[in-house]
Amino acid sequence: MPSIARSARRRSALAAAAVAAVLAVTATACGPEDDQADGKPSPASSEHLTGDLKKDLGLPDDLPKDLPTSLKDLDAWKNGAWKNWDRDKWLKEAKQFFNPIIDDLWNPDRMKDADGNDRKVDDSDIDDGQSGGRDGTGEDEGVTDPTPQPVKASAVPTPYTQDDLPVGKVFMDTPKGSMVCSGAVVKDPRHPGKSNLVATAGHCVHGGKGKGWYRNVVFVPDYNPKGLPNEQLANASQSDVAPKGIWWAKRARTTDHWINNGAERGGKGAQQDFAVLRVQPEDKTDSTSLEEKAGGAVQVSFSTPRVKSVESLTAVGYPAAPPFDGAKMYRCADKPGRLTLDPEQPTMYRIGCTMTAGASGGPWLDASGTRLLSVTSIGPVTADWLAGARLGKEAKAVFDTVSREG
Repeated sequence: MPSIARSARRRSALAAAAVAAVLAVTATACGPEDDQADGKPSPASSEHLTGDLKKDLGLPDDLPKDLPTSLKDLDAWKNGAWKNWDRDKWLKEAKQFFNPIIDDLWNPDRMKDADGNDRKVDDSDIDDGQSGGRDGTGEDEGVTDPTPQPVKASAVPTPYTQDDLPVGKVFMDTPKGSMVCSGAVVKDPRHPGKSNLVATAGHCVHGGKGKGWYRNVVFVPDYNPKGLPNEQLANASQSDVAPKGIWWAKRARTTDHWINNGAERGGKGAQQDFAVLRVQPEDKTDSTSLEEKAGGAVQVSFSTPRVKSVESLTAVGYPAAPPFDGAKMYRCADKPGRLTLDPEQPTMYRIGCTMTAGASGGPWLDASGTRLLSVTSIGPVTADWLAGARLGKEAKAVFDTVSREG
């Protein structure tokens, strides 16, 4: 069971007052005591909130309609009790993404203690359709190629700042405790040169079938750019751990397939395991975009090129399970093969790679290093290969929705 990290510093008095006001409003609007005359509860409305309150908490204009109805629970959550909630109830009730900024929650010590959010498969989960596709033509769909040879992950040279890898760590609170994935800054066609979008895996933001959205989701670009040893990070300065800031997810979307089918084990939902975040800085006085802060962004490709036509793919991320510790960025490059878990879903890319949990959600870049073709989704218990979804129309719909929402 992953440990739940130490308590974070208390937020400012202004933020605390703002949260209390928001919680009071939403509890009143949604609570059973406020039923209308026709017996139907009044819906929560963002119209009750001032612009200053929403800005202080980083709230979207349209608040979720299914926030908990107990003011007592909400007030306790505001003061840190979210760490001790009934975990099954918490996950199942998180039907809509709600992620208010909590200043100083993710300090260097808490980041260091987050565990890798991994998904494991074994041979029994793989559809061994090596004789050809579903239509018998030998195309990609429904095919599984022989297991690739392991490719040893190599450390990305430090420092990570202003390089061609706008990669970072995604932190989140889950029913199992504080967890970590990887992610990448991606270009936003509606905001050229000023993107605030991050691509990661669906399982890094949502629990999958029968579950809900995770809490306190943030992205830290170029985490630990100097590559300091893990034992030094607990007492490191914020400038050493997150020099480009902490970016809170204001929006999060993943595929319906992941939400309706995703599971922790066995690879279910993996073939559409993709998510996009729209983020905002914890420092609300900073108007610089994430793309500008990170020094660049990569283009997401939804063209699903034939596996055999792809020269190579490079997976990048922050593996956190042994023999790694999550402190440094690694990468693996290999020519991809095909992997099928569910013959009714698109075949996945698979490469040899020894990265472990924590690398999930990290980008898979083409030979040019400028196009993202996939993100890390699953790997075996032996940690000798990784697989990622081929991004098609479902993933593009997720991306387009977040881009439009602004």
